[in-house]
Amino acid sequence: MEFAAFAPTIRMHTKMMFTMKRIKQTWAVSLLALLSLFASQPLLAEQPVNKPRVIVTCDPELDDLNSLIRLLLFSTDFRIEGLIYTSSQFHWKGDGKGTLWYVPGREYSRNGLDLGPMTSWRWAEGERFIDEAVDTYEQVYPNLKAHRSDYPTPQYLRSKIRFGNIEFDGEMSKDTPGSELIKQVLMEESTEPVFVMAWGGCSTIARALKSIETIYQSSADWPQLKERISKKTILCLSGDQDDTYARYIHPFWPGIEPMQIGNGLVNLAYSAQHFTAEANKVYFSPEWMREHISAKGPFGAMYRVWGDGKQMVKDDRFDFFGFDGLTADQLRAMGYVVWTNPMPKGSFLAEGDTFTYLNLLDNGLRAHEDPTYGGWSGRAVELPDSLKGKSTRETLAYQQQWVGIPDGTAAVMNGLSARLDWSMTADYAQANHEPQIEGPLAMTVKAGETVSLKYKVSDPDKDAVVCRWLTLPAGTYTGAVRVADPQKALTQVSIPQAMKAGETIHLLLEVVDKGSPALTRYHRVILTAR
Repeated sequence: MEFAAFAPTIRMHTKMMFTMKRIKQTWAVSLLALLSLFASQPLLAEQPVNKPRVIVTCDPELDDLNSLIRLLLFSTDFRIEGLIYTSSQFHWKGDGKGTLWYVPGREYSRNGLDLGPMTSWRWAEGERFIDEAVDTYEQVYPNLKAHRSDYPTPQYLRSKIRFGNIEFDGEMSKDTPGSELIKQVLMEESTEPVFVMAWGGCSTIARALKSIETIYQSSADWPQLKERISKKTILCLSGDQDDTYARYIHPFWPGIEPMQIGNGLVNLAYSAQHFTAEANKVYFSPEWMREHISAKGPFGAMYRVWGDGKQMVKDDRFDFFGFDGLTADQLRAMGYVVWTNPMPKGSFLAEGDTFTYLNLLDNGLRAHEDPTYGGWSGRAVELPDSLKGKSTRETLAYQQQWVGIPDGTAAVMNGLSARLDWSMTADYAQANHEPQIEGPLAMTVKAGETVSLKYKVSDPDKDAVVCRWLTLPAGTYTGAVRVADPQKALTQVSIPQAMKAGETIHLLLEVVDKGSPALTRYHRVILTAR
């Protein structure tokens, strides 16, 4: 995602991300939680087996590439249904016929620029960054498979690559291979949720929906079809980068909701090092990045950092990220539009779109099951009347204090480092792996009783682990809850006498190993009073 001249985009992003309409997902584990209302014994359930289905649409922005690298390394956690090139107001190709295109207020007509109508904008000749990322994945696939058997094959991933609506900013007038793939997935009879990610603009997604509407709106079963598609489609938006969400999707498909994300504590956007907690700054430093990311194999070499000598498009006025040792004034004197201050060589640059899928990762938080659960990308939190209409800073601060999830920055960055280790060696013993937690996901309890928490924690690498229990604000019971020994996986919890039938308590077991890099696993258990 490009953040140059970003105020309108951020405002739209914030408005969409904090819309507090609840999106319920139809996952087997949610059914188990419901059934637990009628059970007399704890439910011993495995972690959810249904991996989230995802479609990724992205433009050739460097942070899209970095987010894609992470997604491929964590492709064990998803069922990838599409990897689609798309456009945005920042990156569009043109049709090669000299067609002029102009949308007022875009990057090419602000920031002190007035370049007028354009035939193309910031799209390199022969651009194929998705293909190149999958090519790199193919190089390291044998190593990755030694650590997790459920990595998708390179052939499978390559079969999901399509070009979408890339010619112009916000153009959605014609079908493309990318829009047709999205249409095909959405038209399936299955009601299983599909998380459709827009890391660039929504034009390809909008075209798929428009094609469905055009073909079927006159049919007798159109209302039922539209409702089914609306319920299964979960948009994961990195802003509205071409206005097609606001212009078409939202007014014509009001039943399609954006996923509730964006108020988490993990910040991977441009200049993230300026906004993260002091204890997290090390993970964005040149020293840490060189040791844990950049030096690690083909994917590490591909991952973009400050001062790496690369440029997305030759002579791109907005892309000064590859330069090393130049001040903002020096860059401006060279003709660059400097919208964020340069960082030291090798520093973290950006993964501006990773937040769209952090809540889908199989880390034990189960954030994708219900937007009120919460994960590394935040949770749906209803704003009090006193904050409605207040500044983004005020509303964000309120929402963050009610996320309840521990700051996941260290876990997120160490997780990427570990997966890069996997990509470099087929020797299982030469890399670290996440700890494992076994035990119930849901339990029925009685007010006033003491309940045993019997969880088995193990580490595949025989590393020592540190455990702690937390109470999350996602539960409907709002009083205090006491865990006898919060530092032990085997302990007891006292169910408050004031807890009423049907109320819930969300407990979270966090386990961090002492391997290198240190890896984190969670286990959310939902207690429901009978």
